Amino acid sequence: MSTTAGAFIAGGIAACGAVTATHPFETVKIRMQLQGELQTKGHQPHHYRGPLHGVSVIVRNEGIRGIYRGIGCAYIYQVLLNGCRLGFYEPMRAGLAKLMLNDAAKQNLGINMFCGAASGIMGAAAGSPFFLVKTRLQSFSPFLPVGTQHRYRNALDGLSQIFRAEGVRGLYRGVGAAMIRTGFGSSVQLPTYFFAKRRLQKHLGMEEGAPLHLASSTASGFVVCVVMHPPDTIMSRLYNQNGNLYKGVFDCLAKTIKTEGFFAIYKGVFPHLARILPHTILTLSLAEQTNKLMKKLEERILSPPETQSI
Repeated sequence: MSTTAGAFIAGGIAACGAVTATHPFETVKIRMQLQGELQTKGHQPHHYRGPLHGVSVIVRNEGIRGIYRGIGCAYIYQVLLNGCRLGFYEPMRAGLAKLMLNDAAKQNLGINMFCGAASGIMGAAAGSPFFLVKTRLQSFSPFLPVGTQHRYRNALDGLSQIFRAEGVRGLYRGVGAAMIRTGFGSSVQLPTYFFAKRRLQKHLGMEEGAPLHLASSTASGFVVCVVMHPPDTIMSRLYNQNGNLYKGVFDCLAKTIKTEGFFAIYKGVFPHLARILPHTILTLSLAEQTNKLMKKLEERILSPPETQSI
């Protein structure tokens, strides 16, 4: 690992590269999570039926701009989230391992999961206002609207409208769900990645390089999606609501299951999987490369100049 600052920057750059490729599936996922909101079965619209169908419907009706709504907010959020997640994870893990196990290099699943969750929660809290606006921008459609529709010209307009109407509290609406969601995902993302990586090296003899990073990221992405999707659905609905349709995380969960059935919390799981797998693969694989570049850059900047011989 490079320094904490270097790892933060490397993680943010890697995440921005990943989000550029996967943002269309995120847009479809959010619209599928919101369609049929609090409507009984048999009365729910099915405008978006899956990742590929959803992308084709949006592009056909709204163009490329429609599928990439909220991309600016997504970049800022990813820098904050993955910067914290990849920047603070290793220092926290090493510090706790040294404190509790007397060996900073020793791996422990409990410590790894705690540090993954804690670093993710910090990032989610920091980036929550941007994810809020991103969700509302992505859910807006002049052709096939789902959920509450919010008319924002852009991200800055969205932030200013929310702040004027609801203050700072409005910008942090749904932050509890965001922290739970990201805590769940982060608690398994990095530990699963490093666990898969060690096992592949040990049992299959894979060496450090792109194939190992790809295989480890795929395993991590699948686990993250399964664990994170229910709180992700709740978060999308809390972010997108207008007024106080839901009083909080558990109220939203109870109303959703009562009205739409248990599997409503897994609405949009396939576009989520279509997004999270390449996103995790690209983020973690790119993070390995950007981290190496940052380490070299830091060595150049921070290392003292060699003493010249007289």
